[in-house]
Amino acid sequence: MIKPFRVAVPQADLDDLTDRLARTRWPDELPDVGWDHGIPLDRVRELAEHWRTGYDWRAHEAELNTYPQFTTEIDGQNVHFLHVRSADPDALPLILTHGWPGSVVEFLDVLEPLSERFHLVVPSIPGFGFSGPTRERGWNVDRVARAWAELMRRLGYRRYGAQGGDWGSVISTRLGGIDSEHVVGVHLNYLPTPPPPGWTGEADLSAPDRARLARIKQLMAQRHPHQILYAARPQTVSYALNDSPAGQLAWIAEKFTEWADPASTIAVDRILTDVSVYWLTRTAASSARLVKESATGGPPPPCRPPVGVAVFAHDITRPIRAFAERTYRIRHWSEFDRGGHFAALEAPDLFAADVRAFFEALR
Repeated sequence: MIKPFRVAVPQADLDDLTDRLARTRWPDELPDVGWDHGIPLDRVRELAEHWRTGYDWRAHEAELNTYPQFTTEIDGQNVHFLHVRSADPDALPLILTHGWPGSVVEFLDVLEPLSERFHLVVPSIPGFGFSGPTRERGWNVDRVARAWAELMRRLGYRRYGAQGGDWGSVISTRLGGIDSEHVVGVHLNYLPTPPPPGWTGEADLSAPDRARLARIKQLMAQRHPHQILYAARPQTVSYALNDSPAGQLAWIAEKFTEWADPASTIAVDRILTDVSVYWLTRTAASSARLVKESATGGPPPPCRPPVGVAVFAHDITRPIRAFAERTYRIRHWSEFDRGGHFAALEAPDLFAADVRAFFEALR
């Protein structure tokens, strides 16, 4: 059963958030360390004060509620999703999948331009946001992809596209393997391309690709701190994130700086809306579990549909096409000189145009 949904956060939860922010016990900070030790104290205090006194959740809640939203139970788990139909009845359905520390908020600035050409399905990953916490073990990326295939089936979509970045990239390519009979194409704005096992052809790469490879190897050797924590002890770190809004804010806001184009101007209220979704739905713990859960399982099925890749200049890593073509049927490849990991927020014009170009070529 698919049920209509509206965001309606109890006022008591907003009052509690304001009270907790006012009573934050701030840490000390070494002088002149900048970002060397993490997000600076002054930056978090500034964001927290705006969250407490200037930010209006109700206005952003109302914005979310301008879009049709629904929930349904799939494989025992509540799944929340936006369903924005195009005025064109023959538009291609397209499922957009967010990542971490993102949410459906990532896509708010591209819903209007994309809905001109697509029927949009924008779900919250189980364990994230309005889908609520997961209630049992086993919710890894493959299970999420199977849930997406079932969701599209329930909506009556037998031919559809998939798009994603971060976790959405992994889930979308898994969906392309699990439901290749119905997925016509997969568009990605983030694609890790580690060197193939035993590969020794670095000298054959171009200078730009060698630079990309160096960055990839650096991150393979030094994983992001949150990945290490989430892979090992997601429950332990969640006590702090679930109890302190300032802690949740710092944890997420850091990524919106470090993983974005330095020239990007993501609106502060967009960031705070995203953080608020994690805080108000109490999904710090369950969203963290996806890293540990996804370490289990066998090799993924091959992604058979054609793949389009949008490479943004300031992403965490940038893919190497020669490596990507060993795994995927690359049909479309774009390189942009601006934008970072949060492409739909940072460069919605480039993002939407590239998604349209890829799928229109397939048609």
